[in-house]
Amino acid sequence: MLEVMELTKRYGKTLAADGVGFTVPDGRIGILLGPNGAGKSTVIKSIAGLLRYKGSIRIQGHDSRSLEAKRCFAYVPEMPYMYDALTVREHMEFIVRAYGVEVTEEEIRGLLEQFELEDKQDKLGNELSKGMMQKVSICCALIIRPSVILLDEPMVGLDPAAIKELKEVILQLKARGTTVLISTHMLEMVKELWDVTFVMDKGRILGTYTREALGDEDLEELFFSVTGQSGKNREGEMPVVGQKGV
Repeated sequence: MLEVMELTKRYGKTLAADGVGFTVPDGRIGILLGPNGAGKSTVIKSIAGLLRYKGSIRIQGHDSRSLEAKRCFAYVPEMPYMYDALTVREHMEFIVRAYGVEVTEEEIRGLLEQFELEDKQDKLGNELSKGMMQKVSICCALIIRPSVILLDEPMVGLDPAAIKELKEVILQLKARGTTVLISTHMLEMVKELWDVTFVMDKGRILGTYTREALGDEDLEELFFSVTGQSGKNREGEMPVVGQKGV
């Protein structure tokens, strides 16, 4: 379970996160949705321990800054970082050793095959394209078998085959009871995955919607009916969405 309570973060005079709060239970896929600049990445980076903030974040009941929390969660950033002198395989082996998990050769090979990296496993980090780095970052997150995983715009830069594979992996994680939180501004990429959606803009959560509550109603149609807009504001960007009266 992931719990975010009264998360507040400022960059100088800019309030990037204003008392943000939400919960994603075990075995559920949460979507943090909103336009660019809404504060989504600030929330994700705060959960991942990359920013100082006010408020409380708990991962499987542990403070997110504790070793207990860090051992059971993984983070896939929007902009993956690779070590120039490590190969694809060595990145995965490094993560395995850092987390102290036992992983078989079959598991490593299986992930490499799954994301079509088997023939790239000896390439160095500085030889990889953005899409390849994204795939390696995803493999490194999955190899530790996290109970909570955070993905920030995970499908940006991936080819269609990799996007399809990642969606299947996310559904498999859900089936295993893993808590999944995806931050995105591209609804069309995640509309078949979500269990609960948190709509964010200007540093605040404006609306929370569950698939059960919506029934057969399409989330995208709900967004447009609530906002009174007929489509996207800009290419690839959702309009601001919130519940009536919020």
